[in-house]
Amino acid sequence: MTHATGQETEQWLEVAPRVLVLRNPGFGMNTGLVIGDEQALIIDTGAGPRQGCAILTAVRERTDLPLIAVNTHAHFDHFFGNAVLAANGVQDIWATSRCAEAIREQGDSQRPAVAGVEAEMAAGEGVHTEILAPNRLVDGSPVDLDLGGISVTLFHLGRGHTDHDLLVGAGDVLFTGDLVEEGADPSFEDSFPKEWIRTLGKMTALEDLYSVFVPGHGKPVAVDFVTTQMNKMRTAVAVTRSAMDQASTDMTKAIPILPYGPEQSRALLMRLRTLARWKWLKQ
Repeated sequence: MTHATGQETEQWLEVAPRVLVLRNPGFGMNTGLVIGDEQALIIDTGAGPRQGCAILTAVRERTDLPLIAVNTHAHFDHFFGNAVLAANGVQDIWATSRCAEAIREQGDSQRPAVAGVEAEMAAGEGVHTEILAPNRLVDGSPVDLDLGGISVTLFHLGRGHTDHDLLVGAGDVLFTGDLVEEGADPSFEDSFPKEWIRTLGKMTALEDLYSVFVPGHGKPVAVDFVTTQMNKMRTAVAVTRSAMDQASTDMTKAIPILPYGPEQSRALLMRLRTLARWKWLKQ
C-alpha cells in the first residue's frame, strides 16, 4: 500500500452470498463489498487515507479482482478515502451527480470533522489527502452494474438524509447509506425531514426485492426496522411542526417530548425552521 493505515478493521460480515459488510472504527461507518466474477464493488470509502488504506487492505484479503467504488452521499466518513482507492487502481467511483457537486463544493469544509482520527486529512497535508469527487454519475434513471455473476443497481429514491442519497441493491441486500441508522438517532443537520419520511416509505415498498437493509452505521436490519424509523420520524416532525405553528411558544420546549436524544432533537428543530424560512423567502 502507498500509505500506512494506522488503523485496524473489524471482520467482514457476510450478509448474503458475495455481499459483505465491514464496520470501520472511529465513526462506525459501514463499508460494503460485493464480489462478482469479474469485478468487485466497494460501497463507501472511509474518513481519510488511513481508513481508506485499512478498507483496501481488508478488501484485498477477500478478492484480487479489479475494483470500482460508490459513495452513498457527500459526508466525510463516506468519501474521504476516495483518493486512496484512485491511487491504487480504482478508476470508477460512482455517486449521484448532486453528490459529486457537493463533494467539490463542501469537501474541504468537512476536514475538521476527522481531526481526531485522520490528522493528515484534517490538515489537508500528506499522501492521498486531496478531495476526490466521483467521476461516474447516476442522474435520473437507475444504473445497473454487471460485476459478473451478480449485478448491482444504483438508484435515488428521493431527498432525505441529504438531497442526493444513493441506494445500492445487490441480490436481496440494500445498502441504504445514512437514510437508515441503527443504534443511533438519524442525523438531521442537512436533511429534508418531511421528504425523508416519504423516501423511507418508498424503501419499505421494496421489501419484495430486499430482505436485508444495511444502514450507514449500525447492524443490518429487516424492513420492520425501516418502518419503525419512518413512523418515529413522522411523529417527531409532527410534534416539531406543531411547536413551530404556535408562534408564542418557545420551540425548544418540544425537545423533551421528541423520540430522539437532545442533540438530534435540536438538530431536527433547527433544520425544519431553516427549511420553513427558505420556503417563506421563495414565496
